[in-house]
Amino acid sequence: MSDDFLTRLPKAELHLHIEGTLEPELMFQLAQRNGVTLPYSDIEAARAAYDFTDLQSFLDLYYQGMSVLLTAQDFEDLAMAYFQRAAKEGVVHVEMHVDPQAHLVRGVSFDTLMEGLVRARQRALVELDLSSAMILAFLRDRPAEEAMEVLESSRHWHEHFSAVGLDSAEQGNPPSKFRDVFLRAKALGLARVAHAGEEGPPGYIREALEELDVCRIDHGVRAVEDVELLERLSDEGTVLTVCPLSNVRLKVVERLEDHSLPQLVDAGLVVTLNSDDPAYFGGGLRDNYAECQRAFGWSRETLRWLAGNAIDAAFMEEDRRAMLRERLANA
Repeated sequence: MSDDFLTRLPKAELHLHIEGTLEPELMFQLAQRNGVTLPYSDIEAARAAYDFTDLQSFLDLYYQGMSVLLTAQDFEDLAMAYFQRAAKEGVVHVEMHVDPQAHLVRGVSFDTLMEGLVRARQRALVELDLSSAMILAFLRDRPAEEAMEVLESSRHWHEHFSAVGLDSAEQGNPPSKFRDVFLRAKALGLARVAHAGEEGPPGYIREALEELDVCRIDHGVRAVEDVELLERLSDEGTVLTVCPLSNVRLKVVERLEDHSLPQLVDAGLVVTLNSDDPAYFGGGLRDNYAECQRAFGWSRETLRWLAGNAIDAAFMEEDRRAMLRERLANA
């Protein structure tokens, strides 16, 4: 299948951590600008470090990379660099998970983070015709009380967020830990999404549905281990934001050919493809489509269906959704 079709296909990215788009080249540029010393001799040494054994080893490197993000300009540059790459790949809408706790503990304020990201979003819409939404994500390996404090103290920025989310290390951090936080987010009018069923068990998916009242499950690939759960996800039309290349790099599966994606599709679930942390996992959204087409032999019709799922599930204005749906039909 030609790259031209995959580029023409209007794609919405629903599962992206903006901090995970930091390429080594920009990391070094920002380190030099901000006087930050990195533990790598050069860009190639940093790239060589991008070899993970599991989620935790990735997270260790991920947080190290964040150390160069200090000013609003840094966050604007980070987001714009990603938006420009994504637009060239045919991405038309991006939903960014933002992890304020990871910056607050470094002394970087919520205002600094948001000023840069809001400017980048405005520029992307005007300069690239790329719409976006933001998800206020909580780190599940930190206390729920801290998440609640972040939610409440960021009220003046809530108009810029479409949803709250839950990410970081799953093991030992069940969704139910954040029940009160998500109930409060619901009362504030924010949608809810949560990472579940990546390294955590299928039961975490059920908890996210029942305790957090989520409309989307980020990852969810272990749902295939529970037939009743699969039927529930299908019956309720719950959206899964699956990240195939991420799952391979983090050893959720050894090879893409072993992935549960075909089973999820065959079971009638609303599946979408996403890149997660493209700078670290070896590919953007177009690469995820291309590799899945190669591994599973998916037709153009299947790829259009997947792209349509993401457009339909996105947090966006209805007139833009209709326009993108029309572009999809003509791709």
